[in-house]
Amino acid sequence: MQLPKLYKTLIALGLAGQVAAQTPLVVQVNKPKADVQPTMWGLFFEDINMGADGGLYAELVKNRSFEFTTPLMGWRESRSTKSTGSVLVINRADQPANPRFLRVKTDGEKYGLINEGFRGMGIKQGVGYDFSILSKNVEGNLTLKLELVNGEGQVLGTASLPLTSNDWKKHSVSFTASKTEPKAKLNIWFEGKGTADLDMISLFPKDTWKNRPGGLRADLVQLLADMKPGFLRFPGGCIVEGYDLDRRYQWKNTVGPIEARKGEINRWNTEFKHRLTPDYFQTFGLGFFEYFQLSEDIGAEPLPILNCGMACQYNSGEVVPVDELDPYVQDALDLIEFANGSTDTKWGKLRAEMGHPKPFNLKLLGIGNEQWGPQYIDRYVVFEKAIKSKYPNVRLISSAGPNPDGEVFGFLSGKLRELKADIVDEHYYRSPQWFMENANRYDDYDRKGPKIFAGEYASQSKDIASQNNKNTWLCALSEAAFMTGLERNADMVHMASYAPLFAHADGWQWTPDLIWMNNLQSYGTPNYYVQKLYSTNKGTKVLPITANNEWVAGKNKLYASATWDEPTKEIILKLVNTSDQAQTETINLEGVKKLDSKAKRWTMKGAELDSENSFENPKQVSPTEEELAVKGTKLNLTLAPQSFSVIRVKVVK
Repeated sequence: MQLPKLYKTLIALGLAGQVAAQTPLVVQVNKPKADVQPTMWGLFFEDINMGADGGLYAELVKNRSFEFTTPLMGWRESRSTKSTGSVLVINRADQPANPRFLRVKTDGEKYGLINEGFRGMGIKQGVGYDFSILSKNVEGNLTLKLELVNGEGQVLGTASLPLTSNDWKKHSVSFTASKTEPKAKLNIWFEGKGTADLDMISLFPKDTWKNRPGGLRADLVQLLADMKPGFLRFPGGCIVEGYDLDRRYQWKNTVGPIEARKGEINRWNTEFKHRLTPDYFQTFGLGFFEYFQLSEDIGAEPLPILNCGMACQYNSGEVVPVDELDPYVQDALDLIEFANGSTDTKWGKLRAEMGHPKPFNLKLLGIGNEQWGPQYIDRYVVFEKAIKSKYPNVRLISSAGPNPDGEVFGFLSGKLRELKADIVDEHYYRSPQWFMENANRYDDYDRKGPKIFAGEYASQSKDIASQNNKNTWLCALSEAAFMTGLERNADMVHMASYAPLFAHADGWQWTPDLIWMNNLQSYGTPNYYVQKLYSTNKGTKVLPITANNEWVAGKNKLYASATWDEPTKEIILKLVNTSDQAQTETINLEGVKKLDSKAKRWTMKGAELDSENSFENPKQVSPTEEELAVKGTKLNLTLAPQSFSVIRVKVVK
C-alpha cells in the first residue's frame, strides 16, 4: 500500500518511528560552564520585503519628495473637465540630496494629486494623522484640501491647510480618521488660483512607537521589544553592498534633517523576477540615527554593518582598489565618532543636534556583509588596522561568506583564524533536516579561534530563496533543535539572529520571514515564538546536560540545552522532541539541595508539521504556559510529539 505523503516526509526527515526508552537526563547545576553573552539572541534588520518604507517606518506617502526614478511614481493627477491645472517637475542643482520638487499651477477649477501609499494606506478609526509639506508660493495663494478616502471614494478624514509663505516653509495640520481602512489613498485638492512649489509631502499616524512624530510603527516595534533582544543588526544584509558600488548603502546619507537625506533605489527593486517591485526605494527616513535610537529603546546593542569596498558578488561584484579604500575606512571611523564621540567632535555634534547628546556606546561593527574570496580578506585587513589603532575596544564582525561549508567557507574561516579576528559571521539558509543534523556543529570547534556570530539563519521549507517557502512549524521546530547547540556552545557562539525580520504581505520578495505584516496588522510566525522563547529565557551560564555522558543532540530525536540564570537563581531547560512519539523524561538536577515546589513550563507544538500562523489566526502555533509541581531534585516530564518546551525552576538552596 502507499504511505501518506506527510508520513513519507517524516521518515525522510527522521521524525517518524518508535522512540527507544530514555535514560535520565543529567543537569550538572553545580558545574556551570561558559558565560551566555547578553548579546546571545538578537535581531537582524534589512530593508527587504518593504521592511522600512511601507513597513517599520510609519510614513504613509510613497515618493514624498519625488526622488524615485520616475518622479511621479505613486502619484497621479485628478481634475474636472474644465480644469487646466498642471504640474511640472523641477530639478534644482543647489540641493543634490533632494533636488526635485513640484510646481503646481491651478486655475480655480477642481485639480489635485492623489497618492496611493505603500500598497494603500492603513488608516485606523479614531487615530490622529499629521500632514506636513514644504511649500513656497510663486503666484497667488492656494489652500490644500486633504482627504483620506477608501476605494469607493468615501472620505475617512479631511482637513484644510492654507499655504501662506513666499519662501520655502513647512506647513502642517492634523486631523482624525472616522473609519478604519487598510487600502486608503490621500487626495490633495488645490483650492484657489495660483502657482506653488511643493516638496516633502508627508502623512504620519500619531500613534507611532513612543508617540514620536515621524516615527515607527508601534505594533512592529512592540513585537521586537517583546523579544528582549541582545542586539540589533542593521541596515542589512545585501543592501549594504548594493547592486554596484554607486548604489551601496552610505550611512552619511541617512542622518541629519529628513529633507536633506539622499534616497536610493533599493537593491531588491528588481532582484527577483518572480516578485518585481519597481516602486521599491529607500527614503532613509529610517536612518542610522533612528536605528541607534531603536536599539536603545528595546535594550539591544547596536550592530551596524558597513560596506567594505565591495558590491554584491552575486550582482556586479565591483571592488574598490585596496589603495583607494580611504573614504570607506573613514566612513567607519566617522560612524564610531557619530555613535560614541563627544559633542565637541564633528559627528558627535550632529548626533546631539539630532536629539541625542549622550553617546550610543557602540561596541560592535561589521566590516562587509556576506563577502568572500581573497579580495575580502585584503580589504578586511585594511579596515581592521585602521579601526583597531583608533578604537581598540570596538569588536569587529567579519564574513565567512554566504554558505556554512565548502571551499569558500573553508578559505575564509582559515584566513580569519590566522588574523585572530574578533567575531566571524556564519550564515545558514538550509533545509529542516540540515538544522536537525547540525545541532552539534560547534561542539568540536577550536576554542582558541574567533567567536561566532550566527548572523543569518532560517529553515527553508522548499528551497533557498524559493517564493514557495513557508513559515511552518516543522521549520521552527528544526531551528529550535539547532539552537540548543548554539546555546550549549555559548563559549564560542556569542550572537545569533534569524533572517529576514519583516515581510509585507503585499510587497515581499523573500520567504520565509520572522514577522509578517500588512498595512494594519502584524503577527509573529512560529519561528518568531521559538526565537522569543530563547531570547526571553537566556540565562547567564551554560549548564551541562547529558544522557549517558553524551550531549543531548539528536539521539532518539531529542535535543536539549540548559542554562543557569544568576539574577533569578533559576535553572532553564530547553527540550526539543522532533519525533512523532511522546517521550517521558526524567531529569536529574545535580548539585542542588532543594527546588521551589513549582516550576513554569512553556510548550510549543503544531496541529500539523505544516501548520502556520496567519492574520486570521496569528497565534495558532505559539507557546502555552503551565505550572508544574516539583518534588525533590528531579523533574518528570512528558514531551509531546514534535514539540519544544522551556522549563524554569527556582533553586531554593
